[in-house]
Amino acid sequence: MARNVSDTRTTDGGLAAAIASYVPLDLSPFQRKVVLAGTLLGLLVSAINQTTVSTALPRIVGDLGGLNMFSWVFTSFMLTSTTTVPLAGKLSDIFGRKPFFLGGITIMLLTSAGAGTSGSIEELIVWRAVQGIGAGMIMGNAFAIIGDLFPPAERGKYQGLFTGVFGVASVLGPTLGGYLTDHLSWRAIFYMNIPIGVIAFAMLWRYYPRKAAGTVHRPIDYSGAALLGATTVPLLLALVWAGSEFAWGSFEIIGLFAISAVALLAFIRNESRAAEPIIPLMLFQSRFFAIATFLSFITGMGLFGAINYMPMFVQGVLGTSAANSGLVTSPMMLTMVVASTSCGIIATRMGRYRPFIITGSLLITVGMVLLTRLNADSDNSAAVAAMIVIGLGIGSSMPIVNLILQNSVPHHLLGVVSSSAQFFRQIGGTLGVAVFGTLVTNHLHDSLSQRLSDDIISQTPPNLLATLEEPRTLLSPEALHRLEAGFNAIGPQGVELYARSLEAMRLAMADALGVVFAASVAVTAIGFLVSFLMPEPSHPLRRSWSEPEDRTAAATEAARLGGEAAG
Repeated sequence: MARNVSDTRTTDGGLAAAIASYVPLDLSPFQRKVVLAGTLLGLLVSAINQTTVSTALPRIVGDLGGLNMFSWVFTSFMLTSTTTVPLAGKLSDIFGRKPFFLGGITIMLLTSAGAGTSGSIEELIVWRAVQGIGAGMIMGNAFAIIGDLFPPAERGKYQGLFTGVFGVASVLGPTLGGYLTDHLSWRAIFYMNIPIGVIAFAMLWRYYPRKAAGTVHRPIDYSGAALLGATTVPLLLALVWAGSEFAWGSFEIIGLFAISAVALLAFIRNESRAAEPIIPLMLFQSRFFAIATFLSFITGMGLFGAINYMPMFVQGVLGTSAANSGLVTSPMMLTMVVASTSCGIIATRMGRYRPFIITGSLLITVGMVLLTRLNADSDNSAAVAAMIVIGLGIGSSMPIVNLILQNSVPHHLLGVVSSSAQFFRQIGGTLGVAVFGTLVTNHLHDSLSQRLSDDIISQTPPNLLATLEEPRTLLSPEALHRLEAGFNAIGPQGVELYARSLEAMRLAMADALGVVFAASVAVTAIGFLVSFLMPEPSHPLRRSWSEPEDRTAAATEAARLGGEAAG
């Protein structure tokens, strides 16, 4: 059974000695493999749950109604999951990972069953909101569990597996969700999580030991958790609604940003005084932590913001079917997994990590540059090439950042730093999707106005013109069918008008997405420049738990402990 004696709070440096005497999980090689497999399956339940819903949403709305509320099926999940991640990471440092990871799986299973039986869109939204709490508990602890299973020097070869789960979910999720929706029911996309979750739960319940309770009570930062929610929820709502529900400069959006800013200031003040802060501010004194979290944020913004719109380009501009569009993005996932695993092993053997972060950041930027060269005349191979380069970049840099980030802090902060990186990456990705979504809408409208001839505009009813300006029209066969029927109703000239309008929309979308990809180049280029600021760890990755953490983190921790003792 694992025992972390840092649970016992002492003074005059006693905590520092407790940290150094951390005892790792006492597991056999077989048990470690089972726990690793169970964690991967649990993470898969969370990841694939997010990717299957998108393809089934039109059918869900058709069945339950509530078209004006459909976006909340995503938004409710995102709000609760993002807010839960850092809190779950902190609490797992105090009480252990097992209860929170298993609790997250349990919530996912129960809410999957509930979501599948929903009788209204409002009921489904509530289930999705609770489901997000479970997903946040899983995502906030999955990468930290690697730190419980393996010392830093051994984690590199396993990081790729965890990164690959998101790749598998991104590729299989939409395809599997569409197949189940077409051949069974949209409710099946929620039920399919249950057997996977049950297996994961059983494996971890049996073989993952629970952390022994500390001898002294450690306070929970309830006010910090409340203020973190008050900071995150308005921020995410503003990012989701800006440019769609409300204008960026509207009273509602500015008000939400203002509420978030005030709550953030209160959160910082609270964390500077809390005995057990949710996100210890002293971590930002570490150059590793500060740069790594910023890289997570900026990479999430540029990368996931652009990748989110890649299916729109492949399906809408290149004309690839939704079923086959995964063939364009799959190579990115495959190269990401291969690069992540191989670079982790090579970096560990070389004892050099900074070059991989810099090279990976450069490859991500180069991949974005390749995306800007795509146009309406490109073929799938050009898109695949860009995806491969991006996948190599992600796999070369992001897992290494996680490795040295975990190596740079004491083990009792492992959950905090792991969940913080995930938290900032999600916030960055949300910001990227929101900003790029506004760019797509605005530039699509402007480009379409230029490409539609005067005779098309004069002969096309306003409702059909509005449909042409909707970015996702080209992605929906049903929407295209309705659009064609609308043009055919005009008269004999409707067939030609439809063909010309469709071509104009395809070219306009290529123009708009070109602007998005160009913006992604700028954002990821900032990440590339910041990667040069990442120092090489002053101490090699620890090959056992008895070795001290990186000197930078040790100095930061010693300073904090000294301040506590002086106080």
